[in-house]
Amino acid sequence: MELSTTVTELRYALDTFFFLISGALVMWMAAGFAMLEAGLVRSKNTTEILTKNFCLYAIACTMYLIVGYNIMYVDNGEGGWLPSFGAMFGTQADGADHSLESDFFFQVVFVATAMSVVSGAVAERMKLWVFLIFSVVLTAVIYPIEGYWTWGGGFLSAAGFSDFAGSGIVHMAGASAALAGVLLLGARKGKYGKHGEILPIPGSNMPLATLGTFILWFGWFGFNGGSQLMVSDFENATAVGKIFLNTNAAAAAGALAALAVCKTTWGKADLTMILNGALAGLVAITADPLSPSPMAAVIIGVIAGAVVVFSIVGLDKLKIDDPVGAISVHGVCGFFGLMVVPFSNGDASFGAQLLGAAVIFAWVFGASLAVWAILKYTIGIRVSEEEEMAGMDLHDCGIDAYPEFVSVK
Repeated sequence: MELSTTVTELRYALDTFFFLISGALVMWMAAGFAMLEAGLVRSKNTTEILTKNFCLYAIACTMYLIVGYNIMYVDNGEGGWLPSFGAMFGTQADGADHSLESDFFFQVVFVATAMSVVSGAVAERMKLWVFLIFSVVLTAVIYPIEGYWTWGGGFLSAAGFSDFAGSGIVHMAGASAALAGVLLLGARKGKYGKHGEILPIPGSNMPLATLGTFILWFGWFGFNGGSQLMVSDFENATAVGKIFLNTNAAAAAGALAALAVCKTTWGKADLTMILNGALAGLVAITADPLSPSPMAAVIIGVIAGAVVVFSIVGLDKLKIDDPVGAISVHGVCGFFGLMVVPFSNGDASFGAQLLGAAVIFAWVFGASLAVWAILKYTIGIRVSEEEEMAGMDLHDCGIDAYPEFVSVK
């Protein structure tokens, strides 16, 4: 009896530690988003984008603690659509595999990831305080409600919708909120010519963007690996190993596919597209990094890495200005990831996946569009043309990221 108790306690401790380490890896992705976005915006907007990323993480952690976790997980009925808004952190359940606090920490960093997707898409022309207000609403209400419908045991879960680590629940949701904001916000000044031509606006720091992508790639092992939820027995430990392998394979294949597409289409190795190709592979495999074989993970990464290039170009032709390609990476490839799950997972169906994707998009896009519209027609969401030309750093923060080299071009 004593030996059995000791083994149980050791497994509890190990799984709790696994949750905490995985959550810390995902938290480090916040730094990845910050560096990636800082590298892909102009130098005059760098401090502001860093401020957004730092503050949105703090807001997500606070609002999910106060409100969001209650909506998503506490005292909700199975298969329902309306959360109970129960009280958080009750008594630790008998036989629990890990602590409730470690579960919360792992969940809260996913919320911040969804909000980080929005940051880059609306960069260089949205008011800082408007963005932070929206962050409160998304992390406290919009994300937790669709989270209840899926991971929280709501009606999409009951319908058979499968999203292992959040291709749709996290990434496509963030992209849906971003798309709603971008449509109301409009393009940056100088992005599109008078005759419809697309005028590139280069980022200020490719080393930073590359560093950010490597950090995201690294953090994704916690994102996908931690979603196995356990590591303390043979089956789960083996599963985590395969998840790591497939996650890495899809990212690498996505980068190579984007490189190949750029070379064959334009004759150049476009670094920004290659970075987004790796992220596209990561987003796509996130829906199910366990079921596919390693070669299938490579194929998923290759398709996502190619698709993201054409998606970024296609959105530009539609005059949907996304400075970092977030809508394509997280939205288009998140949807793609959801829809390929049934090819390797016999428990998933195309109908349930399509239903889940449609509901998540409709809810997050619709709710976000309403919030953005209220903000637009009350306090305004966009800075003035003069403020945009001078730079968000000067307007919102009063601090230049590169004071010796600041430019207002």
